[in-house]
Amino acid sequence: MQTTPVRWTTADLELFAGDRRNRYEIIDGELFVTKSPSWDHQASCVNIATVLKIWSDETGLGKAAIAPGIIFSDSDNVIPDVVWASHERLKYLLDEAGHLTGAPELVVEVLSPGEKNEKRDRETKLKLYSVQGVQEYWTCDSIQKKVEVYRREQAALKLAATLFSQDELTSPLLPGFTCLVNKLF
Repeated sequence: MQTTPVRWTTADLELFAGDRRNRYEIIDGELFVTKSPSWDHQASCVNIATVLKIWSDETGLGKAAIAPGIIFSDSDNVIPDVVWASHERLKYLLDEAGHLTGAPELVVEVLSPGEKNEKRDRETKLKLYSVQGVQEYWTCDSIQKKVEVYRREQAALKLAATLFSQDELTSPLLPGFTCLVNKLF
């Protein structure tokens, strides 16, 4: 007898509404459950969001947010670590309740330890963000102190740069933005 795999939906996440110890995401109908991020992980998220916020405040071009959640569809509901969206794009991305319903220009994931977690961020989420139209995707490795920058090339996100501790992070999405990688960790 063949069984059909369960396809989870956004509505199913209500089953876990009271659980504050885990993070629940759905990608292509598959449920991903992870522990709440560590202190160091969250500290890196704050650092990344802070440099993006400072730049955004100086330029007035957009906003950064930590773990906002993005509901791409009923079967794709994720919680990226940090996002940045232009004011222009935000007008179209936010629903009546203030939730993101489409791709911001920039998504950042701070890698959590473990092969399964890294694979999710480096492969599964990369594919999702690529299909959904994210313009740039950073994976930040706090252990190796490096950032992998993926940029949209034609219709897909492609690895554009691997930056280490003393390298300078810049982005064509963020005119004039510059930050030493070691400031993110």
